Amino acid sequence: MEGGGGDRREYRALECRSFWKAGSYEVPSSAPSHALFDGLETSDLDRARVHPKFLHTNATSHKWAFGAIAELLDNAVDEICNGATYVKVDKTTNMKDNSPMLLFQDDGGGMDPEGIRRCMSLGFSSKRSKSTIGQYGNGFKTSTMRLGADVIVFSRASRESHETMSIGLLSYTFLRRMMKDDIIVPMLDYQIQGGHILPLVYSSQDDWDSSLKTILDWSPFSSKEELLLQFEDVGSHGTKVFIYNLWMNDDGLLELDFDDDDEDILLRDETGTGGFSRFHREIVQHHISHKLRSSLRAYASILYLRKFKNFEIILRGKPVEQVHITEEMKFKKVVTYKPQVGVGLEAVSVRTTIGFAKEAPVLGIFGINVYHKNRLIMPFWKVLQDGSSRGRSVVGVLEANFIEPAHDKQDFERTPLFIRLETKLRQIIIDYWNNHCHLIGYQPIKRKADMASKQKGSDKSSNGQVQNMQQKMNRSHKTLHEEPVIELANKPQKKLHKEPVVGLAANIQDQPSQHVIGLGTTDGSAALPITLCEEEDSPMEPSASGEELEEFGSFDSMDSNLIEKLSEENIQLFTRREELRLRDGQLRQTIEELQHELEEMKGKCAQVASQLELRKKNQRVT
Repeated sequence: MEGGGGDRREYRALECRSFWKAGSYEVPSSAPSHALFDGLETSDLDRARVHPKFLHTNATSHKWAFGAIAELLDNAVDEICNGATYVKVDKTTNMKDNSPMLLFQDDGGGMDPEGIRRCMSLGFSSKRSKSTIGQYGNGFKTSTMRLGADVIVFSRASRESHETMSIGLLSYTFLRRMMKDDIIVPMLDYQIQGGHILPLVYSSQDDWDSSLKTILDWSPFSSKEELLLQFEDVGSHGTKVFIYNLWMNDDGLLELDFDDDDEDILLRDETGTGGFSRFHREIVQHHISHKLRSSLRAYASILYLRKFKNFEIILRGKPVEQVHITEEMKFKKVVTYKPQVGVGLEAVSVRTTIGFAKEAPVLGIFGINVYHKNRLIMPFWKVLQDGSSRGRSVVGVLEANFIEPAHDKQDFERTPLFIRLETKLRQIIIDYWNNHCHLIGYQPIKRKADMASKQKGSDKSSNGQVQNMQQKMNRSHKTLHEEPVIELANKPQKKLHKEPVVGLAANIQDQPSQHVIGLGTTDGSAALPITLCEEEDSPMEPSASGEELEEFGSFDSMDSNLIEKLSEENIQLFTRREELRLRDGQLRQTIEELQHELEEMKGKCAQVASQLELRKKNQRVT
């Protein structure tokens, strides 16, 4: 294997450190085809050549850096069956240039020399278990190359009483700077015999020495002793992965932010909650649906559906506390769906847990969290579109093992099976909303047919009143010098204009008969009801289960400042009401305590009075 790098003082990173630009570089012209074939051995014609640019192209399947990190976490979780009890994710330092490195370490079964070669190869996977997440054999390469330009792997394994230690280097920097036209992965192997670490040579000593030189020149470690030192905390089996020369954004800052939170890894360029008021933005930013986009700890907390028994993710020295989204719901319901997976295939049954977010209706977070083989694929998937009150604050969880995820495990391909699932989930959400929206303050109204009939009658009556008014006005305009007089009818008419009244969701029952308008905003906003009050003497109609919620008005026609103001006022009023409830409870408790103390004091006073009376009697006797 050909070495490179020359003097170690030339250790440098790529000129371009932005991931999305790192694939744009000129490839040197290759030798003429006849010269190429003359220089190749017969065995070289049996394999395809893979240019280093493919490493970058392949890694672009990860649009999101956290998606790449999740791939590496998956590899560790798949090792639970081999005894893994933890995976550590941390920041460490490259001692050659003091730049940050990303470290992944687990205590799984590790990889023997053959296993690490499969790991570093393209498109090979030995994972065929129904329980393992990885299956394409591409995740390690795409994920590591998406996070940084270079990665070095240390793995220790014990197979049939043979203990081995292996080191592999996949360096995009090395391949580019040395103008390689094929992917070269230098590897070192050791075997442990009688407590001694001995080189394990597969081809020739010259190749082994060349690989050692290349690794020392292009890795963060400067000597063979430093390399072997990395195995000291691995134990008898396990794997360590160092990703270095981490990618930067267009401003020259690392994509991954290690400085703002010592117990977390943040994404620097994630957008905030623009378009919300300051008060509302503070509420949204603390919800898991928003935090998972910029906080690795938040994302990792919901990444796996089932809680681990003897395994934990340790992020920057602190274990990640797993969060079950189903435990964050209220008014939960389980709906079973049996998809038609195809002729001759085993029937499947999917259980979808659906309910309102515990913050409803103050916070209008909504969406379905879809898992595949215990792994989160689509967090808070908006099956229903924004801008509608239906489905507001409704969240759900399901595990869809009957459809395959995309290669980056952040989405599903839009196959007919997936489209049918989407249609079914949309119906489940609408049915749940129609039957339960009153529990969070929305009032369902009569069915569309009844409403259409009422609207038709109302329009007819209004048209008659308008014609009557026009006739009166025409008659009055015959006299030019007289003011036009508008008369409605001989008998008093009911109020026609419906004034919008902002009311607390929980207090809707205290209002007269109302039609509810869901005031929805953009993603994550509160769905606070605006009510249209009819005349005061009209009775409230009871809400029936299964009735459809009719929406009135257009959000686009409403002033955005008014919507924001009304939303903020409703949130503040709701918060104030909760504070008053809490204060009322505290006051009641205080009153009870004072009454209890009063009873005790009365008892003591009675005892003192009886003692005084007894003393008086004794004095009289003496």
